[in-house]
Amino acid sequence: MKLALFDLDHTLLPIDSDFEWGQFLVRIGAVDAAEFDRRNREFFAQYQAGTLDPVEYLEFALGTLAGFPRARLEEMQAQYMAEVIAPALRPSARALLQKHLDAGDLVAIVTATNHFVTAPIARALGVEHLIAAMPEVDAEGNLTGKLLGTPTQGAGKIVHTKAWLEKMGKKLEDFESVHFYSDSHNDLPLMSIVSHPVATNPNEKLKTHAAANGWPLIELFND
Repeated sequence: MKLALFDLDHTLLPIDSDFEWGQFLVRIGAVDAAEFDRRNREFFAQYQAGTLDPVEYLEFALGTLAGFPRARLEEMQAQYMAEVIAPALRPSARALLQKHLDAGDLVAIVTATNHFVTAPIARALGVEHLIAAMPEVDAEGNLTGKLLGTPTQGAGKIVHTKAWLEKMGKKLEDFESVHFYSDSHNDLPLMSIVSHPVATNPNEKLKTHAAANGWPLIELFND
């Protein structure tokens, strides 16, 4: 059996779903616009530079979500999917996923973005398995604002991917091949241990590293 892993933001989507969720909250007046936008942009710049503290960011993002009852969150989530994500779903990304699904590969999205934001995106892309930062919930199913466990960023993607496979009684070495598609140098830890790393819409740091190591480069969003 073969395994195909995909980053989400700027890999399967031409946008960053986490950043855009924050911009969406500002746009609909759900948060204090000036302060939230400032912090959201500050964290996004840190992520691009590779200096982001993932726990600090996730608890900022999840803390924002904790301010709303679950029913209101689901309303906003549906609106966000319709207005922001649906227009960003591209045939090229769907075709790449479908190629692996049709081949019978085990397919998963592995993202640093939290599960609340990304679960409906994974469903829209037809991907059953999602490895994402998990928000803590209380007994009523409301988000507490805290991160459950550890972040799914950088080397954390290795930890969480191995844990996900272990639940199925598998490990990376059991697969004939393991592809991992990503756009970012932040994913070099996981890319460096799979048999088929693919630099997908890569940023400059990843493009340079991929070229030096003979990794394939693909662009899904040249249209």
